Amino acid sequence: MTPPARFDAIVLAGSRGGADPLAEYAGVADKALIQIGGHTMLARVVSALREAGARRILVVHSSDAVRDSALTLGAEILAGASGPSESAARALDLLGAPVLLTTADHALLRPEWITAFLAAVPPDADVAALLASRAVIEAAVPETKRTYLRFADGAWSGCNLFWLATPRAGEAIGLWREVEGDRKRPWRIVRRLGPRLLLRYLAGRLPLSAALAHIGALAGVRAAMVASDFGLAAVDVDKPADLDLVRRLLA
Repeated sequence: MTPPARFDAIVLAGSRGGADPLAEYAGVADKALIQIGGHTMLARVVSALREAGARRILVVHSSDAVRDSALTLGAEILAGASGPSESAARALDLLGAPVLLTTADHALLRPEWITAFLAAVPPDADVAALLASRAVIEAAVPETKRTYLRFADGAWSGCNLFWLATPRAGEAIGLWREVEGDRKRPWRIVRRLGPRLLLRYLAGRLPLSAALAHIGALAGVRAAMVASDFGLAAVDVDKPADLDLVRRLLA
């Protein structure tokens, strides 16, 4: 697939409601506004998207402060819903496909990761996700602690980059709603494979690509994965230890 010279992007920059421990740790009201190296995480993500060729950038927010910051950065804005999946669905309805989806806590995001990802998306995919293997991640940043899904072709972690290639990607977001609460409990996600594939998974004979294809079929879409050569692409800022690590890396 030839990567698009220009593309639209969605940045999820809302909160799940209530006090955010990471924002409190950093001494700010909103996670997206945490300062790293003199710039907010939101500003870093918007800048990387622009350098990669983003045309319209839609920031989904849940506070006035993040809304105002997004406008200052020249982004469009959309009030967030009760959770990230519903927010993503609303943003997709507004911008339409194809569109790139990422998050405001992807503070290390680099334009070359985006262009490499888009260039590698299979042309027949409705939705694609960037993932990095444990070996690639630990080679780049051995001190990080990630949540891994373990398959026959290794252990994998998400990179918070998704290409919603066609309008059918909205069906995948519907499945995302179902598994949203299981993000930190991989076994519950794997349980959706069904008995036959689950047995293959437990026996260590199920590759990640086959699992994604099956889960995509459950949602009625063609789902694909792209393996990242950049281990740092899997490092987001989800907890205080991540923030300390990213600040050290960017120092």
